[in-house]
Amino acid sequence: MQYTVSAPASLHATIQLPASKSISNRALILHSLAHGNILPCNLSDCDDTMVMTRALDGNPGHIDILAAGTAMRFLTAYLSVTPGTRIITGTQRMQQRPIRILVDALRELGARIEYVRNEGFPPLHITGTELKGEEISLAGNVSSQYISALLMIGAVLPKGLRLHLTGDIISRPYINLTLQLMRDFGAQADWTSKDCITVSPGGYTDTPFTVESDWSAASYWYQMMAIEGIKNEILKMKGEDGSSAKESENSAKEKTHPAEIELLGLFAHSYQGDSRGAEVFARLGVHTEYTNRGVKLTRKGIPAARLDEDMVDIPDLAQTFVVTCCLMNIPFRFTGLQSLKIKETDRITALITELRKLGYVIRSEQDSILLWDGERCPEDAAPVIATYEDHRMAMAFAPTCLALPHIQIDEPQVVSKSYPAYWNDLQKAGFKVE
Repeated sequence: MQYTVSAPASLHATIQLPASKSISNRALILHSLAHGNILPCNLSDCDDTMVMTRALDGNPGHIDILAAGTAMRFLTAYLSVTPGTRIITGTQRMQQRPIRILVDALRELGARIEYVRNEGFPPLHITGTELKGEEISLAGNVSSQYISALLMIGAVLPKGLRLHLTGDIISRPYINLTLQLMRDFGAQADWTSKDCITVSPGGYTDTPFTVESDWSAASYWYQMMAIEGIKNEILKMKGEDGSSAKESENSAKEKTHPAEIELLGLFAHSYQGDSRGAEVFARLGVHTEYTNRGVKLTRKGIPAARLDEDMVDIPDLAQTFVVTCCLMNIPFRFTGLQSLKIKETDRITALITELRKLGYVIRSEQDSILLWDGERCPEDAAPVIATYEDHRMAMAFAPTCLALPHIQIDEPQVVSKSYPAYWNDLQKAGFKVE
C-alpha cells in the first residue's frame, strides 16, 4: 500500500497528540512490578504499548512483541524476575536485533535465559527467578533501553542494584526519565556518582499516574512549521517569475493568516528528553509558546545558516532534523547517532538512500555521524519513500510535501507503532492523504 500526501494551502491546526510511548511502556512495567490495581491513565494507543499491555495481562507462555523493541528489552528483564517460564519473540527484523548485552547483564545477576535459535538474538526462553546479584557494570554507550530495563527491576531485587556505567554515557535523558518514573512509583533510585546509579530494595507502590503527550510525535508538527516557511519562499520566487493565480492566492492567504499549530497535552517541564527538540527547532525559525493546554507553534526569526548538533540524547529526532534541514537547504553535521543502526531499521543507511531519491546527497562517518554540505544529485521523477518497517521514516518524510508537489509513502501503516492517528491528524490539518 502507498499513500500520496499533498500539502494544504495554509497550515492551521489544533492537534491532540498521542500519549508518550516511552512513558507509557515504563509506567506499565512499574505498575506490574508494583502488582498494582490502578492502571496508568492516558496510555498510548500505539502498537508498542498495546503489545506491552497484552504481554503483561496474565503473562502468557508465548509472547510475540512483533516489532516493539522497547517491549522486547523491558519484558526480558521483567520476565526474569517474574515467576513462570515463557518464550518471547518478535518479527523477523526483531530477531535480527541484538540483545546479548542485556541478556549477559541479567545472567550476571542470576537470570535464567536461553537463546531459542541464534546466540545473541531473540527469541528468548526465560524462566523467572529471584535474582541474587546486586552490582554490575555496563558500557554507557549501549541503548538506554538496556539500562532502563535493568534499573526498573532493580527495586524488586533482594539487595537492590548498583549499576556502573563505563565510558561515554549516551541517551542520559532517557535514563533520567526512567529514574523519575521509578521515584513516582515509590522507589528510591538516583545517580550516586557521575557514572553510578543506585537503586534501593523495597519495590514499588500502587500509584495513580497520568501519561503526558509525546514530544517525539510533536517533532513532526514542528517540522511542518519549519518547512512551511520554505514553501512560502518558493511561492514568492515563483510569483516573481509569474506564478499561477492559485499560488498567488495561497501566498496572500498566508500573509493575512500566518501559519499556526496548537499541540495539546505537552508540558513545559517535561520528563521527556525529546522536549529539547523545541529548542533546536527555535534555531530553524519555529517559535514555541507554552499554554495551559499545550504549545502553540508559529514562525519567528531567521533560520540558522547551518546546524551542528550532538544528538546523543535525542536520537529519535534524528530523522526529523535530517529531512527538515535538507528541505530547508541548511547544511548540517549531527553527531551522537551510534544507536541509529540498531533501531527498527538501520536509520543511517535508510536516510541516505531515501534522501537521494529527493536529490540530496548526505554522508555518514564512523557509524555515528550524519552530515550534508549542500551536495545535490538528480532527484527521482516520482519518488516513493520506503519506510523499512520504521514508523519514523514515514512520519519524517510525509511533511516534505510542503515543499514538493506531493510525496508518496510506501507501507504507511507503520505509523501505528507510535502514532496511529498520524494520517488522520494530517487530514484534519488540511493535507490530502490518498
